[in-house]
Amino acid sequence: MNKMHLQQMGIALISGILFGLGLGLSQMIDRERVLGFLDVAGTWDPTLLFVLGGAVSVSVVTFRFILRQRQPFFGATFTLPTRQTIDFPLLGGAVLFGVGWGISGYCPGPGIVGLMLGTWNPVLFLISLAAGMLAYQGYINLAKSPSER
Repeated sequence: MNKMHLQQMGIALISGILFGLGLGLSQMIDRERVLGFLDVAGTWDPTLLFVLGGAVSVSVVTFRFILRQRQPFFGATFTLPTRQTIDFPLLGGAVLFGVGWGISGYCPGPGIVGLMLGTWNPVLFLISLAAGMLAYQGYINLAKSPSER
């Protein structure tokens, strides 16, 4: 491993720890609070709007500054999405993500941090997430023609 790779791994670790602390502090790992936020037709809990507003505000400001740089501070190039089409896989994935989030009260980041709570809910969520990812990969492999496999 070269020095640049170790540096990138260290930055990723620090970023992950900060992200996890932020999720915990903002109560995004409390599935009851998240489900209350998602229940707009019932007893809606709007407190997570402050988390969303803070995240969007910081992103809007920092992305404008960072993307003016020639390269990332700790990398060789920026890797940005280039596709701009909205297709069925994108919409289907968004719907499945939303249904999973609404049923469980977790999305991947809070699910991983939620393991610290010592309850079974995040464990079951992450097992289901892994099973869904494996099923999707199996589906993609089956959809490929024999020459593509």
